[in-house]
Amino acid sequence: MRRILAAVAEKGGDALVFTGIKGGPLRRSGFNKITRWKPVVEALGVPNLHFHDLRHTGNTLAADMGVSLRNLMARMGHDNERAALRYQHRSNSADRAIADGLNALVQAGQKRDGDDDDGAAGSLVPVA
Repeated sequence: MRRILAAVAEKGGDALVFTGIKGGPLRRSGFNKITRWKPVVEALGVPNLHFHDLRHTGNTLAADMGVSLRNLMARMGHDNERAALRYQHRSNSADRAIADGLNALVQAGQKRDGDDDDGAAGSLVPVA
């Protein structure tokens, strides 16, 4: 990475790694043109992929791994929970993890909260 940066970036602590056509900061409005985004994603077979879709996918995968809402917010630069919650979709992998965890409890013969007087409500039943 250092070798690549030495070849493409200007020198100095304030140097830009990615620049616009005239050498200034890369602006959102010029990103697609400079990167040739549309032909690149078409060549990859995903013609409707937007750059922001990559951010959404990465953050959704992080949420699926069980990353806390607070850590997702820090990763994405969000200062409110509502914005970060959109990355926490219901997923089959989360459903599977819940079912596996419940099965582990059943197989271990544990009772909910150690309370023995729940009647039928306290019965653990396999879910898989």
